[in-house]
Amino acid sequence: MTPKRSPLVLLHGVVGSGRVWQDVVPQLSEHHNVHTPTLLGHHGGPPIRRRPIRVSDVVDAAERYLDEHDLARPHLAGYSLGGWVAIELARRGRAASVCAFSPAGFWWNRGAHERTVRQIRRSRTLARVSRPIAPLGVRSATVRRLGLRAIACHGDRLTAARVREMIDYSIDCPFMDDYAPVEQAEPMDPLPCPITLAWAQCDRLVPAATYGRTARERLPGAQWVLLPGVGHIPMIDDPDLVVRAIGAVTGGPA
Repeated sequence: MTPKRSPLVLLHGVVGSGRVWQDVVPQLSEHHNVHTPTLLGHHGGPPIRRRPIRVSDVVDAAERYLDEHDLARPHLAGYSLGGWVAIELARRGRAASVCAFSPAGFWWNRGAHERTVRQIRRSRTLARVSRPIAPLGVRSATVRRLGLRAIACHGDRLTAARVREMIDYSIDCPFMDDYAPVEQAEPMDPLPCPITLAWAQCDRLVPAATYGRTARERLPGAQWVLLPGVGHIPMIDDPDLVVRAIGAVTGGPA
């Protein structure tokens, strides 16, 4: 008899989509019933119903997804905004475990938060401006690597079609059109479930030395793992490493 696979929900980062996990889903599906929802206010996700939007609204929508799919306490994994949402769902008692890859929310003051938001908004402006010539430009592996250097070490490993898709997701993100940088991830001790902070060693958006240090201070019971050779979206650089990191938390393919 085939053993029952435990549920695993993968939560993407800001200006992303559930499709960003496509390179890791096949391996994870050998051990888990994998869900890859798109977050509130993102391309293909639930629409925003009130403004200004807050991260708590995104968490509420993610919790509704769990309810609609009869997922009482699934394993959760997420990067950036998705990692923050996973931690907040755990705070609400809705997680069996969390693997948070460079989660957002761990800024230490408004200035640190605003710097991160400005970086994201600059990248979205560049995406809009360059979109007409993107189909031609991203054919070049060098252009893909340089264009994605803020989030990956090896953006050239993505196909041109995948990069065009990411550009379109970035442009169509009502969440970032409306978001105001006024929130942060609050301390949590003790933890309601096992939580691993899996930080990208080469993260330029929320570096481990600063944002990661704050995360460790606010979640003192969390396991800390530094992932070598990957950027902010680690699946781009090393899908196998991401699978192993998640499996080490969930009891899947470690």
